Amino acid sequence: MIARADALQALADETFDVVVVGGGITGAGVAFDAATRGYSVALVERADYAAGTSSRSSKLVHGGLRYLQNFDLGLVREALLERQLMVALAPHLVHPLPLVVAAFDGERPDRRTGVGLNLYDVMSVERLRRPARPRLRGRSSTPAPADPSDWSPERHRMISGEEVLELVPALAAREPTSGYLFYDCQTDDARLVLTVLAEAERFGAVCANGVDVTALVRDEGGRASGVHVRAAPSGEEFVVRAANVVNATGVWADRLRPGELHDDADVPRIRPSRGTHITLRHEDLPLTGGAIVPAGGGRSIFALPWLGRTLLGTTDNDFEGPLHDHHVPPAPQDVEYLLSAANAYFATSLRPSDLTGAYAGVRPLISTGDPKKSVDISRKAELYETSSGMVTITGGKLTTWRRMAKMTVDRLVLREARDAPCRTHEIPLGAPVAVADLPRVEGVPPESYIALAGRYGHAAHDVLAVARERAELADPIVGDLPDLLAEVVYAARCEQARSLGDVLLRRTRLGLLAGPQIAGSEDAARRVAAALGGELNWAAQEIAEQLCTWAREATAEGVVGSA
Repeated sequence: MIARADALQALADETFDVVVVGGGITGAGVAFDAATRGYSVALVERADYAAGTSSRSSKLVHGGLRYLQNFDLGLVREALLERQLMVALAPHLVHPLPLVVAAFDGERPDRRTGVGLNLYDVMSVERLRRPARPRLRGRSSTPAPADPSDWSPERHRMISGEEVLELVPALAAREPTSGYLFYDCQTDDARLVLTVLAEAERFGAVCANGVDVTALVRDEGGRASGVHVRAAPSGEEFVVRAANVVNATGVWADRLRPGELHDDADVPRIRPSRGTHITLRHEDLPLTGGAIVPAGGGRSIFALPWLGRTLLGTTDNDFEGPLHDHHVPPAPQDVEYLLSAANAYFATSLRPSDLTGAYAGVRPLISTGDPKKSVDISRKAELYETSSGMVTITGGKLTTWRRMAKMTVDRLVLREARDAPCRTHEIPLGAPVAVADLPRVEGVPPESYIALAGRYGHAAHDVLAVARERAELADPIVGDLPDLLAEVVYAARCEQARSLGDVLLRRTRLGLLAGPQIAGSEDAARRVAAALGGELNWAAQEIAEQLCTWAREATAEGVVGSA
């Protein structure tokens, strides 16, 4: 990405076709789509890219089996086709993940689940399905294809108890007898946002974080013609001028011109829902594939391998708390709910002190006005245009971000009678790289090359070039995880990282994977602050202040667990 100072200057000096408010996956997608159609695009984000809901998902790119229970077939079908497309466009970021529904005590898996998986199979492929790959006899499980970009979902199938244990070793104490195996996909959500933003910039978009929209600019006819903004930390105020304004702030959509939104009877209401996740050491709950875990009351949660840890989630409860900022900590009762479900299913005795991290996000569910639980509220995207001409896009889910962006830019194209078809279905997101093709740098652990290839794709070359500058930059930040100190420097130079939270929560995911470990020892945070401060010209006093700010942010986010 271009330097933030240069982006701020361009935002103040130029006039754009579109200004997008919100730097989550939806806003990034809108900026990317509009830029690829020839629009000049500005994007502003109040906090940091993906700082809200888009860094707090279950990390799945999936159709959503549970939406079949509500007969939301259109949403499932759309999401499954987007899942397939994302594997093709970003194979280093979106990869297949085997998932298991296990059965015990000699019983077969629930037949209703099998019916749902049959429907999932049918809906997950285009009308003309490619020939299935031959299954090798004698193989205990179906491996993921060697080339993920050529991945096509195989039909679900029954597997033996032994095969279940190969994918879910944590079930050993319960001795599963059989199970269903099916595939969905997994990603690093924050890295997906940053990749989409980088592609938007490649097509000419100008993006800046730490830019708060304070008001809408309206022309003499009352039409939106830009936004008033305030840039942090200087407090400088200026106007970003644009012919179109897109509000892509998700659950915060009604912060911008709330009177205008609420006076329109046709505008749907956002019903915030908090989703909590926790992470555990792989050794405490070993998984090589994912598991669907019953959680009582007809609900279920995921247990997933993710970045060297085990991820449990999610909850789905109405959120009544304040939304004045993006810090939403996990509720203790939600953590207990997840641990209880896991302990009952895996026959373990996990406690809050075993957590390596925790996080929560607030989803912008769309209320239909019915007094239902939030789990039954629609996950469909909603697009509406209010009296000023501002276009708001909200709702939806991580998997369908590209469709939401297309819907939004299609509206702009339609009202301007442009000839500008969508192109995002054919433009790769970054470039994958083979781990073997990355240059070896002295001091970089072998496992870090795998992580770098998955996180950055071909740009891993640039991170390794940073690691070569000084010996300490080749060191891992946290001992048992592969993230390098060089990534901190790269984040400041190339990804507009401005704080420890930007680095530890979103550029890397260490705050979610080793929150208590980082909080319990100042060494890791100090090394990150020193590396970041070296790039951002922080004096010793500012480094100390940034460490204090990170401590407060980690507490507000709830990532420190019991530390």
